[in-house]
Amino acid sequence: MTNPKAKLPPVVLAVAGSDSSGGAGIQADLRAISANGGYGATAITALTAQNTTGVTGVVAAPAAFVVEQMMAVFDDLSVSAIKTGMLGDSELIEAVSHCLRERTEIPTVIDPVMVATSGAVLLADSAITALKCQLLPLATLLTPNRHEARVLTGITVDSVQDAERAAKALVELGVGAALVKGGHGEDPNWAVDVLWDGRELTHWRYSRLQTKHTHGTGCTLSSAIAAQLGRGRPLVQAVSQARAYLQGAIANGLDLGKGHGPTDHFWWLDREQNFVAKMPQSS
Repeated sequence: MTNPKAKLPPVVLAVAGSDSSGGAGIQADLRAISANGGYGATAITALTAQNTTGVTGVVAAPAAFVVEQMMAVFDDLSVSAIKTGMLGDSELIEAVSHCLRERTEIPTVIDPVMVATSGAVLLADSAITALKCQLLPLATLLTPNRHEARVLTGITVDSVQDAERAAKALVELGVGAALVKGGHGEDPNWAVDVLWDGRELTHWRYSRLQTKHTHGTGCTLSSAIAAQLGRGRPLVQAVSQARAYLQGAIANGLDLGKGHGPTDHFWWLDREQNFVAKMPQSS
């Protein structure tokens, strides 16, 4: 008799903030995890009032309650991977780090969420220090954009060679591997993501899509990678699968709202006919 549990999707715990417009944060995490074959559980770090044009308000969850949410999941579900996103201050970073330090056997993807697309730094200096000293050493993979890589390493990322240097510097800080994303680069035609795992460099070169509907891409990529790791994929394969998935989601971005619309997390579905039109490849 077949064991029904063998067919269950891997549980991926997303520790991040809520986006009221649904395009980023926990909402994007859950959709990306589901789309990549996982089951999403959550610990919500903050409530935000935001839409496609910007954020108008943030209410942070108490650090102790964020940890209580995490423990409720860990105590009942077998978690196969973890993703962290928005962690607003040093107290929360320290609390989450302490919780994760007892579970280093679980693959953990950390999206630092510390510098906005505009380049504005979102975390106080004390929080950046806590991030570097306490959370980063727990990362199986860190996924900074070029601005975040600069803040963490002091290296200005203007080229692929700069991204390689930054990725290596991040691993020297203690992360297991670093994926420096090229989506915020200045080349109008191409973007390159650079992965350094402590042994070899891997590049993903992809065409820069002409669209403004990119809200939540960082959340989506990190959650997709976590889901692929939760399914047992090796790191390079997990990133490759997630990267291809994100490119499709961006290419089919949704023209919702007055600003930067969200990506389409289920871009292969034919919504009018309610059937699968083109499934992303996954082996």
